[in-house]
Formats: sequence, structure tokens, C-alpha cells
Amino acid sequence: MASIKQRPDGVWRARYRDDAGKEHARHFKLKRDAQDWLTEQLSAVQNGTHVTPQRARTTVAEWADTWLEGYERNRTSTVRQAKTHLAIIKTDLGHRPIRAVRPSEVRSWVVSLTAREYAPSYVYSLHRRLAQLFADAMHDGLVVKNPCSRKTSPKAAKARPYVATTEQVWALYDALPEHFRPVVLLGAFAGLRVAEIAALRVSDVDAKAGVITPAIQYPDLPLKTDESKNPIPIPRELALMLNTNVVTWGSSTIVVGAFGRPVSPYRIEEAWRDAREKVKGLPEDFRIHDLRHYFASLLIASGLDVKVVQARLRHASAKTTLDTYSHLWPDRDESSRAAVSAVLTARKSPSQQDAGTGSS
Repeated sequence: MASIKQRPDGVWRARYRDDAGKEHARHFKLKRDAQDWLTEQLSAVQNGTHVTPQRARTTVAEWADTWLEGYERNRTSTVRQAKTHLAIIKTDLGHRPIRAVRPSEVRSWVVSLTAREYAPSYVYSLHRRLAQLFADAMHDGLVVKNPCSRKTSPKAAKARPYVATTEQVWALYDALPEHFRPVVLLGAFAGLRVAEIAALRVSDVDAKAGVITPAIQYPDLPLKTDESKNPIPIPRELALMLNTNVVTWGSSTIVVGAFGRPVSPYRIEEAWRDAREKVKGLPEDFRIHDLRHYFASLLIASGLDVKVVQARLRHASAKTTLDTYSHLWPDRDESSRAAVSAVLTARKSPSQQDAGTGSS
């Protein structure tokens, strides 16, 4: 039901009902403008892309607040990171009606972030967050298109992770207080994350079967992903070394504080920073998490394929493993040359093979 009528004051009134039966109207000085607007709205209703005039005025900041309410069901650290991203997005783009943001504006915003000396990886993360906002706005019927795309995105930072040497790993082990030394063992030889290390219980380590099965992260939260629950095989030697605190303190967790009680990641990282300063050659920002890179390099150097390394690191996909560690796999150029050479050699006739070897 739609119509255009001229009011006594000469203004043209266009009106229509949306698919929910609600009436909307707007006034124009010219009839052709009223007709263009009405045609656009009716087409949107028919195509399922209609947005009420009230919702069309929603700003980026207003939508960000609404979006965050639904996002807060995620882990606390994940929500905290989203809030940090949204604070920047709202400051820069929050005043803009969400339907009015164009790809050119997003590109300009990305350039401005770089000019403000944000790290390339952080600019990439901010763009991804904005794209996520608009993707959910599309799903909610608030916008028709997402202005964020590969064309507006900065290049993802591809800095290779620093891989500590075996000597540096053991130097870190020796530099830590004895009750914190399992941190190095669990990071470098089992690939656990710091929140998993702090929460790892004695019951999560089956020394007889040679398996670690992470169950929670500190303080008592679900693990990061379902893959994080996958068991990690360990040798008997490692199981015995991990048992030191249990024997000394009778503790319920593998890593303990100075008095044998469970300890937070914050306290572990305090001791870590002190130990890191005593080890030559380590970057100033070398983290406990970076021990996972050593673990990955150890597995790759031992000849394990990508699927096994993915399983041990408990990555959700092999793509994640390859994106991070593909440079660590040995160069296969000579292997491929040998494979082709074998086929070409087999094709040669006996006389050609003799000619190829030469005679004295």
C-alpha cells in the first residue's frame, strides 16, 4: 500500500507500508523526489533489504554498543580486546550513520591509523573488527553491503616468530626459581599456553600413559578452543621432571608459587621477565607463549608432517600451522628435482644411458 499526495502547503507526501505492516512517510518539495524515494523503499521491501528510516539513522557507535551486548557471552579476554578495538572505531567513525560508510572512507581510515603509527598487525586487527561489525549489521538487516573487503584491508603482518635455541630454553629453565621451572617444560616440550600452564592439575598428567590432557585455563575457565582439549603425548622423562613440585609440596597443580600453592599467570610472568633478562640473545619481548614456537620447530626438525604438528599444537586447522611455521619445514627443492630426474632417467633407452655415463 503506497501513495503520493500533495498537501495544501504544496509539499508532496510519500507513504508506504513495510513487510511488517508499519506505515512510513516522508515529505518532499518535488514530486519526482517523492517518487524516487518511494520506488527505492518499495524495491527494498520486495528484495528483503528494507531498513526503516529510524534504523537507517543508526550510527556506527550505536550499533557497536548493541553488537557488544551480544558479544559479551565470549571469554573475558576476548571481550576485553573487542572493547579496545571498538573504542578506537567509535572515536574515528562512531558519528557516521552506519548505512553511509563507504569503502573509500574505510580505506582513508586505514591510512590514518597507519599515519598514527599503529603497528601493521594492529591496523589489520582493527580493520577485521570493523568488517565483523558490518557483517553482523548485514545479518541484522541494518546495511545492504559491507564496505570492508580485501580492497580496503591493509596487508596482514607476516613477521616470523622468534624461535629460541635449545641452549636459550635451558638457560631460561635454569634462571627460573625451581618451583617455576615446569613453566619452561610445559611450554617448550608440550606447547601449553600460559593460562593452561598455570591451571594444569596433577590429575591432568597421566605419567603412566605419557599424556597431558589440558582441561581448564586459569583460574577455572574453559579452554580457548575445543582443539585445546586434545591430549598431548609426552615422554617418561618429561613426566618425571614435571612431578618435582608434586613430590616437594604435595601440590594439586604442576606449577606452584614459593609456598607450594597454585599461582596466577601474572606471578609466573613476573618471574619470567626476571629470568629472561639473564639469558643472552633473547628479544626483550620474548614471551612464555613463544616457547610454543620452539616446540613447533622441534617437531618439524624431527620430520613430523603438518597434520601431526597441528595436532600437537592443538590448532583448529592445518592452515593456521602452515601460516605460522611453513618457513621451518626443510627445503624440498632437491627432493623434487630427484623425483623428476628418476622419471626422466627411466625413460632413456639403454644406449642413451650408456652415452650419458661416458666410456673410458
